[in-house]
Amino acid sequence: MPLTVRLYRVAAGLLAPVAYRRVSARLAEQGVSPARRRERMGHATAARPAGRRVWFHAASVGESVSVLRLIERLGARLPDAGFLITSGTATSARVVAERLPPRTTHQFAPLDTGPALRRFLSHWRPDAAVFVESELWPQMLIETRATGVPIALVNARLSDRSARRWKRFGATARYILNHFTLIHCQDARTETHLRALGLAQAQKGANLKALAGPLPFETQALQRMRAQIGDRALWLASSTHPGEDQIVIKAHGAVLKGDPRALLILVPRHPERADAIETLIRGAGLTCARRSRGDEIGNESQVYLADTLGETGLWYALAPLTCLCGSFTPVGGHNPYEPAHAGSAVLHGPLYANFAETYAEMDANGAAREVPDEASLARAVPELLADAQALTAMRDAARAFAAHQQDVLDDLTDTLCAALALGPPQEAPAPCPS
Repeated sequence: MPLTVRLYRVAAGLLAPVAYRRVSARLAEQGVSPARRRERMGHATAARPAGRRVWFHAASVGESVSVLRLIERLGARLPDAGFLITSGTATSARVVAERLPPRTTHQFAPLDTGPALRRFLSHWRPDAAVFVESELWPQMLIETRATGVPIALVNARLSDRSARRWKRFGATARYILNHFTLIHCQDARTETHLRALGLAQAQKGANLKALAGPLPFETQALQRMRAQIGDRALWLASSTHPGEDQIVIKAHGAVLKGDPRALLILVPRHPERADAIETLIRGAGLTCARRSRGDEIGNESQVYLADTLGETGLWYALAPLTCLCGSFTPVGGHNPYEPAHAGSAVLHGPLYANFAETYAEMDANGAAREVPDEASLARAVPELLADAQALTAMRDAARAFAAHQQDVLDDLTDTLCAALALGPPQEAPAPCPS
């Protein structure tokens, strides 16, 4: 075991009480009960059903949601198996709870300390484990593998910058990552970087978020919103970050000059910023209705501030055109498959390192278009809203792009079952004749 890992284990043990107080306080602020907060120390709040159990560990909302269809597919393949999904945030717990596949339980992930992990593993006794993207907690891997459980990493992504950092600590990287039987990479760049570190089990596959399918929404809510909006021109700015709200608000001002009835639905990535965003909207001289207040969209509403959680699927189903943010500031971009599944054409900024290959392919196939700055966005939105034929072509291309990605879900299921020794259920032997 490298010295860096040994030092980490000592530090993690010493800091565990402080870490728990911090995460517990954060969960308490978000309304999580005391009992469920203790899950972070490995104290289970649900019984472990009989049968095989496959554990999926993800960081937060996006990663947790991305594995739900994979769990569904594994559930169909392994009817005797149940599933456990862990994550660290209250938001992910709420969103996942509404969409749990059959035979699946959610728990908060234990902190990366020996006692918490051993309590967790002793209770849940997983037969296999799947970690998602960048959830590489050293002790979690060490303790899990020590029980004999095979572990896979899915949707791994390693930027050039991160790869250089890993290379400086090559022995530590190899030690940690060799706990994985399989490393499924979401792009060729990651596979190349990991193989350069000596990890032969790294292999390129599809981006897991491409396989997540369309986001859910309530049909009645969609009908109500359509009735409120009527025939008005509509576009959506989804997952905005600080600095991007101003960009889309100014762009909408330009849209309104050509069409005074046009409507912008603005969905902040973090709804707690809604008060500040409403101030920006009104400061720009625009009227604002707000989802969290129960405001309806009236004829005078120019911006609808959708400041709620769990309704993104509704906005994608509603809007023919989406500006997907997190791409005008150095966030790295957000998942373009979600609007594409809903048939919403995609505009995006130039900063999308997290989905570099995906955006390039979508742009090339006419499903998306890059708008490098505020002025370009202000030109592109009214142009597409006024050209029904061009917008329909983009929407059709987006649907086709998303549908094509589903073909590889079965392949990933096969790969995981083989790597984690998850064979079909064995039939009980027939009783001997008396």
